[in-house]
Amino acid sequence: MRAMIFERSKNPLVLKTIPIPFPSQRQVLIKVIACGICRTDLHIIDGELTRPKLPLIPGHEIVGIVAQTGDNIKNLKEGDLVGVPWLGYTCGTCKYCLNEQENLCDKAGFTGYTIDGGYAEYTVADEKYCFPLPSLYGNASGAPLLCAGLIGYRSYNMINKHAINIGIYGFGAAAHILIQVAKYQHKKIFAFTREGDTKARQFALQLGAAWAGDSLQTTPEKLDAAIIFAPVGSLVPKALQDVDKGGMVVCGGIHMSDIPSFPYRILWEERSVHSVANLTRKDGEEFLKIAPLVPVQTEIKTYPLAQANEALNDLRNGNIQGAAVLVMQ
Repeated sequence: MRAMIFERSKNPLVLKTIPIPFPSQRQVLIKVIACGICRTDLHIIDGELTRPKLPLIPGHEIVGIVAQTGDNIKNLKEGDLVGVPWLGYTCGTCKYCLNEQENLCDKAGFTGYTIDGGYAEYTVADEKYCFPLPSLYGNASGAPLLCAGLIGYRSYNMINKHAINIGIYGFGAAAHILIQVAKYQHKKIFAFTREGDTKARQFALQLGAAWAGDSLQTTPEKLDAAIIFAPVGSLVPKALQDVDKGGMVVCGGIHMSDIPSFPYRILWEERSVHSVANLTRKDGEEFLKIAPLVPVQTEIKTYPLAQANEALNDLRNGNIQGAAVLVMQ
C-alpha cells in the first residue's frame, strides 16, 4: 500500500510503499476512503507536539470501509462504513477511565500520533474506537467530523446550556461545523477571524453567524460563552473581556501559544477558563447522532494522498476555507 510517512520533525512527509498492516484480535483492517488534515497534524509535524512515534503515518480523521476483522471482533463486519478519531486506545482501568473521563487516560493512545493513522490506503484500528457512520458521511465530506466536529462538539458541550450568545475565535474546520449545530439549537454565533481575513468573515456570515469581525474587535452584544480554536494565547484575555458575568472561555485546541498575564478584574464575577483534552467515545456517539439531523455539511478541499505536503502547507498558510481532506482514489 502507499502511505505518507513522517520521519523527522519539520521535514516533509515521504511517500512510500509499505506492506498492508494485519489486524490483531481486537482490530479491524480499514480501506481508507478519505482522511482529513487537522491542525493537530501540523503541531506534530512542526515539532510542537514532541512525542510522536517515529516513523509515523499521520492522520486521525479517517473514513473507510472494514476490509478484514480480527478474531475477537464483536460489533463490526467486513463492508461496514466506519470513522476513526484521535482517541485510539484507553486502558479501561485507571482512575480516569473508571470515572467516565477516558479522554484523560494515563495510557491513552492517539491515532496519527502514537498509533499509525490514515494518511495511507489502509490502516488498522481498535474496534472499540471505530464509530459506525451513516452513508451520508461515507466520503471525503465526512472526514472533518472525526476531529474538527468532535472536538468542536465537546468544547460546545462544556458551556452552559442556557448560553445564547457564543463567540468562536478562529473560523476554520471546527468552527464551520460547530456553527451549524449551534444554529440548529437556536444559538447566536459571533465569529472572530484573523485581522484582514475577509473571506473567513464572509464564510461565517454565509453559514449564519449573527456577527463576524476580526479578533481585536468587540461584539455588539456581550457573549455568554466563548470557544477559542485558534492556537493564540493572547485571545484568552481578549475573550474574557468579551464574555459577560458568569461566562466561560473554552480553549479547544491541543496546543496554544503562551497566555499573557491579565488583570484579575476581567476574570472576576465568576468568569472561568477551561481547556479541552481529546474526546470520549460518548462525545462521538452523541455528535454522530446529531450531525445527520442538522444536517451538518462540510466545506472541503480535497487532495490526492501524494499531495499531503501541499495540503499541510495550505493549512499552515491559511489557504483553506473549511477543511482539507486527502482522498485515496
